[in-house]
Amino acid sequence: MHFLPRTLIVSTVYDAVTESTPPPCPTSSFQQTPLSINTGSFANSTEHRKHVDDVLKEELGYLYVGIPGFFKAFFEDVPGLRPAAEAVFKKCKEGESPLYQVESGWQGWPEGAKEKDVLSWFAPLIDQLLDFAEEHMPGSHGRRRPLAQPHRPLQGSAADRKLDIGFVDDPNAGVDSKCRWSQILIPGELKSNPLADKASKAWLDLGRYAREVLAAQDSRRFVLGFTLCGPFMRLWEFDRLGGIASEQFDVNEDGLQFVSAMLGFLWMNEEQLGFDPTIITVGDKRYIEIERNNGKERLVIDRVIKRVPCVAGRATTCWKVYQEEDPGTPLVVKDSWQYPEREEEGELLRAATEKGVVNVARYFHHETVRVGGQDDDIRANVRKGLDVTKATNYKPEKAMLPPSTTGRRTSRRDGSNNLIGRKRSSSCTDAPLPPSKRTCSSSPVKRAVSNRVHRRVIVSDYGKAIYKASSQISLLAAFEQCIEGYESLHTRAGMLQRDISLNNLMVNEDNDNPSWPAFLIDLDLAIKEQREKSSGAWGCA
Repeated sequence: MHFLPRTLIVSTVYDAVTESTPPPCPTSSFQQTPLSINTGSFANSTEHRKHVDDVLKEELGYLYVGIPGFFKAFFEDVPGLRPAAEAVFKKCKEGESPLYQVESGWQGWPEGAKEKDVLSWFAPLIDQLLDFAEEHMPGSHGRRRPLAQPHRPLQGSAADRKLDIGFVDDPNAGVDSKCRWSQILIPGELKSNPLADKASKAWLDLGRYAREVLAAQDSRRFVLGFTLCGPFMRLWEFDRLGGIASEQFDVNEDGLQFVSAMLGFLWMNEEQLGFDPTIITVGDKRYIEIERNNGKERLVIDRVIKRVPCVAGRATTCWKVYQEEDPGTPLVVKDSWQYPEREEEGELLRAATEKGVVNVARYFHHETVRVGGQDDDIRANVRKGLDVTKATNYKPEKAMLPPSTTGRRTSRRDGSNNLIGRKRSSSCTDAPLPPSKRTCSSSPVKRAVSNRVHRRVIVSDYGKAIYKASSQISLLAAFEQCIEGYESLHTRAGMLQRDISLNNLMVNEDNDNPSWPAFLIDLDLAIKEQREKSSGAWGCA
C-alpha cells in the first residue's frame, strides 16, 4: 500500500477547507476592527470551568515573564519595606536554631515540595515574619493573613474555584474559615514541580484566580500575585492587557528577596494592591469622586449594575449612583478600559445629547480616570512603565492576519460586547491556516505593543434590560422607542450604534424615574457615518 506524506495530506485537507469558503464579501474601503474574545461572554448560569479556561488562555494571550525591574516598580513605594525586610531577614538567621541558613535555606522546607507540605511550611513562616516585623510596621495596618484552603472552593464564583494560597484582610482567617473571592487581596499558586513554571501550568492557574478576584471586587484595577513552583517563585501582575511577571528566584537561595516580597504584600496600601482610589468608602457608604465644572463631586453608589468577569478586555463596570444633593434622580457610571485609538464614548454621547437625539442615554459627564496624578492607563500607570519587550520570553510581533471570518463562529452574549467562540485544539495551533480567500481580509500587519486607558462615562438615564419588561405590550412599546432612538442617532447626529443586543436596549417603567421610557445605551463601538478610516484599535472588546 502506498502512503502519502503527512505534509501532503494536511496541505490537501487545508486546500479543500479553504476552497469551500463562501463567495467573497465586498471589499471594504478600510480595515474593520477585528472581533475579540474573552471570558466576560459567559453567562453565569452556563459557565463551565473547561470552557472558561479554554477562552481564558486566548484572552490572556502571551504572558510576559522575567521583566527587569518588576520588584522595584511594584514594591519600592511601600514605606520602610527595604530596611524592615533586611532587619527581619537578619533575625531569621539568628539563634541556635535559625529560621534561615545560607547553606540550606529555610528551616522546614519540605523535600519534594509537595503542595500540602509547602502549605504547612508557608503559613507559620509568614506569621513568624510578621512577628519579627511588628516594630517596623508602617502606619496602622490591619493584620493580614495567609489563607490556605486548596480543597475548599471559595464563595462568590459561578464555577467552583479553589485557591492554593493567598492573603486576606482577615486576622482570624483559618483552615475552616468560609472566605469569598471578594476578600482575596493576593492570590498564589503552588506547584511541586519546578518545570510547572510555564504558561500551560502555574501561569494559567494564577490567571484563573486573578479573573475571580477582578470579577468579585468592583473597584479593583489590577491584581498582584505569585507562583511558587518547587522553590522557584515569580511575582505577578494581571490587568486588562493580560499578565506580566518578575524574574524567577529561588526562595532558599535568595531569602531576602522572599522576605521582601511577603512583607510587601502584607504592607501595601489599597492603591498599591490595585484598588481604584477614586472610589472612596466612608462608613457604610461608597462614593465615586469625579472632576466636574472645575471642582470635585461625589456620586453615592447605590449598587453595582454589572461587572464583566474577565481579565484582559474592556472589563466594563456599571454602577447606579446619585448626587448627594439629589438622591431621587438616578445616574449611571460606566467604567471601562478602552484602546486609546478608539474614539471616546463620552464625546459621542455629548455630541448626541447636544444635537437633541431622542431615546439614547443622555450625557452627564465623562473623563479619563486619574490615579497617582496621571491618566490611568496600563502601560505607563498600572505597569509603571515596565517594558514587555525586555521580557525573557518576548518575541517581536510577527506579521499577523486579522481574524478570518471563517476561522471561528462568534455570537453576542451580553451588553459588554464580548464574544464567545471555540479555539482550535492545541494540536492544530502549530500549523496556521492559510489566508482566507475572502477579499475583506487584509494583508498582514505588524502591530506595536497595545495599551488600554481607564475611561469613565456618566449618563442621566437609568433603566432595566428590555427583556425584563413587565408585559408584552410594554416590551413592544419599548422596542419601538429604541428603534426611534437608533434612527434619531443616525439622522440627527450622523452616528451608527453598531451594537444592538438585549442588554443595550433599556426600558424604564418607574413613573418617578425621569429617564427616557425606553432608550439605547452603549456607544462603545459606535462610529460617525462620515469617518474615513478605522480607529486602529486592536479589537472590539
